[in-house]
Amino acid sequence: MSNVLLEKGKKARKRIVIESIIVLLVVMSPFVFKSHEFFSTDPEATINIFGYIIDRNGFSSLSIYAWFMLGKLVPLYLFLIWFFTCKHWWYHILLIPLCMYAFQIFEVLYSDDQYVDTENILWILPVCMLVIPFVYFIRIKLYDKHVHGIDLDAMDVELQYYKDKERRENEKIGMPDKVNAPIEEDLSQKTPNKTLQQLFKQFQHSLRSLFNLFF
Repeated sequence: MSNVLLEKGKKARKRIVIESIIVLLVVMSPFVFKSHEFFSTDPEATINIFGYIIDRNGFSSLSIYAWFMLGKLVPLYLFLIWFFTCKHWWYHILLIPLCMYAFQIFEVLYSDDQYVDTENILWILPVCMLVIPFVYFIRIKLYDKHVHGIDLDAMDVELQYYKDKERRENEKIGMPDKVNAPIEEDLSQKTPNKTLQQLFKQFQHSLRSLFNLFF
């Protein structure tokens, strides 16, 4: 008993520490962003961090460079916190702004041209094509279950119950199961197949709408 209580205490302390760090990061986000003011405005200034030289990277000064990067990094880690702590069914959609900020930072760090925030929309398009239909599919299932009262799992359980009941009755009168097998298969597959066809059509429609939006 004491070992169980000790284990629960350790998990509780670990959770409190992690949540305290998350709260601290959220509270400190305005101050982290304002830290760009401590960087030099001299165009020739650089920073040496463990042998890695950071210059202005095409911006007018280190201060402007830090202002731009912090404007991407702060929302990025805030969205990360939101993504890993969100308990709503739609939390996967947060991957889109997460990837947007990540690609923008990647473009600034590794692009050779003098333009920023230009081509990252093309990089994020595949993410949108995967995430949006996936979230929309979850939304359809929840809407059908809680609004229309359509629960495929419950329907499968009910159909399986009637199949087992009919099989037991057939065994009592000596009727082979093969006689009713095609009928049972049709009863068990009719409603799920119909619903899956509707979901597939809605998925196709969402993809078509997405392509029409960008092209």
